[in-house]
Amino acid sequence: MSRVSIIGAGMTPVTENWGQSLREIAAEAGVKALNDAGLNSVDAIYVANSYGATYNQQTQMGALIADFLNLPGIEAFTCEAGDASGGVALRTGFLAVASGEIKSALVIGVEKATDVVGNARTTARGTSLDADFEALNGATLTAIAGLVMRRYMYEYDVNLSQFEGFSFNAHRNGSQSSYAMYRNKLREGAFSKAPMVADPVSLFDSAPEGDGAAAVVLVNSDVAGDMVPQPVHIMGSASATDRLMIQEREDILFLPSVESTTSKALHQANLSYSDIDLMELHDSYTILTTLALESMGLADRGTGWSWADNNGSRINLTGENPISTFGGLKSRGNPSGATGIYQAVEAVSQLRGRSDANQVLNSKHALIQNLGGFGSTAVTHILGVD
Repeated sequence: MSRVSIIGAGMTPVTENWGQSLREIAAEAGVKALNDAGLNSVDAIYVANSYGATYNQQTQMGALIADFLNLPGIEAFTCEAGDASGGVALRTGFLAVASGEIKSALVIGVEKATDVVGNARTTARGTSLDADFEALNGATLTAIAGLVMRRYMYEYDVNLSQFEGFSFNAHRNGSQSSYAMYRNKLREGAFSKAPMVADPVSLFDSAPEGDGAAAVVLVNSDVAGDMVPQPVHIMGSASATDRLMIQEREDILFLPSVESTTSKALHQANLSYSDIDLMELHDSYTILTTLALESMGLADRGTGWSWADNNGSRINLTGENPISTFGGLKSRGNPSGATGIYQAVEAVSQLRGRSDANQVLNSKHALIQNLGGFGSTAVTHILGVD
């Protein structure tokens, strides 16, 4: 297959956006990405969205957004994999362009969560779980995170406060980003004292849901350098699934989908972890970050939490392994279906050296990882510059 590059990127701030509709937010991000690429049109649009049918009573988003962008008639459809929808859409665009069938693709992730509130939103998000055996019995993603985190703490004798550095780092970075939903910094000790959402998952552990859209433009790498001065190459791309329900898994404290996709993406890129300058992980809960680090092989079983030591000094912008450089899901917010594309746009900004106060110096390679459910779907991409 041919190599694929990102030549345009754009995003909107993650907020409670009462003033714009879903299609308007998507179009704003799409136009930003097209302008960044110097294009007026593309051959295809791939839309990432998780909960439009339940949040907004809207499907057919490909046609909806193509029409609103005044690009009727082109190939356009929606990609859905829960909160991994953005990563799946990016992979879909990557495969389409790499095949040669599509010369240019616009990948847009969009979510409008605040159209519903309270129990209605919880019920809407429950469609990512098994409808017959989980959602029907009142399970939620946050409740499952709480169960897994409690088991992890028991198995490895870990205290809740030892996870704090992940959220501390995310808010420290998000406080400097105008795109972040929550720009407050966390005080030391606040993490474990925060109100519980699903014990031991606290308010400062669970990522807030928000409204937002992000977009990237993909083309063949052979022409990318002639179109923009700083193309970012997709060097590796992989997707995998795990059993949807955690009770069906052999080991609830390991994520095979993460292990598989990371290994494949790095192999495709011909890189090792030592070549990766920054990572955007799916930190909707600190336990997911912990398990991802262990499943990737970056930490021994039961020690992933140690990356959060010393207020996350290892993972801050000047640390050995920067993570959540714009605040991650925890501070930037989690616009569900758009999250994987936000990760891509943020990584592109880093690799182009355009991240201002959030810049990781001399970045050449970034790993972005988007998860759906509790690792039921994992998508990992390696991005790089020449």
